[in-house]
Amino acid sequence: MIVSRCSSPDGAADAEVQDGLAGRLEKHVRFLSEDCHPRSVEYPANQEKVLRYIEGELAGCGGEVRRMPFKAGERMYENVCVLFPGLRAERVVVGAHYDSCGDTPGADDNASAVAGLLELARMLKGCRPDCTVELVFYANEEPPFYGTEHMGSVHHARFLSAGNVPVRAMVCLEMIGFFSDEADSQSYPAPGMGLFYPDRGDFIAIVGNWGSVGLARDVQRQLEKHLPTVRLNLPNVGLCLDFSDHRSYWAEGMPAVMVTDTAFFRNRSYHQAGDTADALDYRRMARVVRGVYEAVAGLSAGE
Repeated sequence: MIVSRCSSPDGAADAEVQDGLAGRLEKHVRFLSEDCHPRSVEYPANQEKVLRYIEGELAGCGGEVRRMPFKAGERMYENVCVLFPGLRAERVVVGAHYDSCGDTPGADDNASAVAGLLELARMLKGCRPDCTVELVFYANEEPPFYGTEHMGSVHHARFLSAGNVPVRAMVCLEMIGFFSDEADSQSYPAPGMGLFYPDRGDFIAIVGNWGSVGLARDVQRQLEKHLPTVRLNLPNVGLCLDFSDHRSYWAEGMPAVMVTDTAFFRNRSYHQAGDTADALDYRRMARVVRGVYEAVAGLSAGE
């Protein structure tokens, strides 16, 4: 087990608020969780509304935007991909699922991460990376497709594998907007971890497997400049560490980590009606996005 706790410098920069990043994140979250509610597989018209919104927001980012359709059951579903071509084929992938669970608003799960990915695309405008950077908005992470071959991330990971595309890193954004400074607001997947880690949900976690130790460390190094972090590299033996789209890349032997506010280990409204836009902390969420951008910039530069 490899675990690490780092604290960000006192008075972390408020540039994210001053330059409007926090406000743009809230705008995205409110549209996705309110105007497109609900956006689970039972509501294809709302999912199409989400896809069009994503495409509209990506229109000015300078990347190559395309849909990636695939069949699951009797229906077609679609990922949205945006590619920022690099000098070489080696790829850095950042992804987030856009569907929600049932009739829940899904503001933290996972409109927060979709909002972050949209703003990451804006930050990458005009970039000339060494490695190619690909951002992917996934369908079908939530039930009834979670853990099946019909997850959008499974299709994307297998597509890369079949094409022999070398993947340097995959970063999965999964619930990045809920924070709490209250005592005993944080729990952990393994007994005893609370003895060594904070009981307040004021940090962002970077979660990896044994094959992603170096990647997790690289991502943490950038995120910890902006807010407190916890890094976990653990064998996934009943610890809920693969509960998102990074699992699809692990299955293909690719290095992948999840950046998360720890979901139900902190957010009591996980998969509930209370997962609303009003419950999120957009200032700290903006700091997460800034740190992810810096991590992607470093990874795509080959650092």
